Amino acid sequence: MSKPTITVSRIDMERIEALLERLPTAEAAKLDALRAELDRADVLEPAAMPPHIVTMNSIVTFQDESNGEQLTLTLVYPAAAGAPGTVSILAPVGSALLGLARGQQIDWPTPDGRKRRLKVLEIAYQPEAAGHYHR
Repeated sequence: MSKPTITVSRIDMERIEALLERLPTAEAAKLDALRAELDRADVLEPAAMPPHIVTMNSIVTFQDESNGEQLTLTLVYPAAAGAPGTVSILAPVGSALLGLARGQQIDWPTPDGRKRRLKVLEIAYQPEAAGHYHR
């Protein structure tokens, strides 16, 4: 499966790139897949972001097509991760979800070397659609 088109807001892009620059080299090296996603992303101003795209702080329901499991999680920055119902942008699932549109799928490697196919089913909350541009 080829990688789907992804869309990222300018603010999310700036914040994620700044986060990656601050990471220790050993940790940053593990995030090449996230960097590759950012490199190929279409970047829009927050006010122009379509409401069916997963952005930072979105509440997204997705399915792991390898086992049929459905999860609803909020995509967050690392400082907010660890709370129930959250996933960090630095986690493999978080990196995979960023920028996907409702209905899109992506194959994403897991830390154990397997691949998971994730499909976005619903976006219950997207900050940009709610007018929360500076969250």
